[in-house]
Amino acid sequence: MTELDTLLAREQALSLPRFNADDAWWLGSYLREAGRAINAPVAIEITLGHTCLFTALLPGATSDNPGWIRRKAAIAWRFQCSSYAMNRKFSAAPDMFERFGLDHATYAAAGGAVPILVDHVGMVGVVGVSGLPQLDDHELVLAALAALQNKQKGEV
Repeated sequence: MTELDTLLAREQALSLPRFNADDAWWLGSYLREAGRAINAPVAIEITLGHTCLFTALLPGATSDNPGWIRRKAAIAWRFQCSSYAMNRKFSAAPDMFERFGLDHATYAAAGGAVPILVDHVGMVGVVGVSGLPQLDDHELVLAALAALQNKQKGEV
């Protein structure tokens, strides 16, 4: 199994039974507290479709971070996988932006935007973080999605 296959399998394994506004608030609050616990200067944004349901900037985050999230989320929507998976795919072929006709002002292949997947539905939104090194952004989001998945599985 390649690194990309492993990344994609981890994302698919985080599919949720549902996702709604209450779940977005819980997930965003979880990410905010996780970021605060490590003094992470991050921006957080969670969307359902293209509607923002949660956004926060922690101390040290800048006005550039939400722009990075939007660009990372755009690539996640375009390719239906995380922006970090696309970073790994694009790093293997540096001309991928040109090959797909992507604009760097609209898309960013950098870790931190992960699809919100719902069982038997597919991608319904994106959770994005920006402000840490890209792998750390990505891992922070995956940990939060795993926590939400565990919470939902524990509910009846």
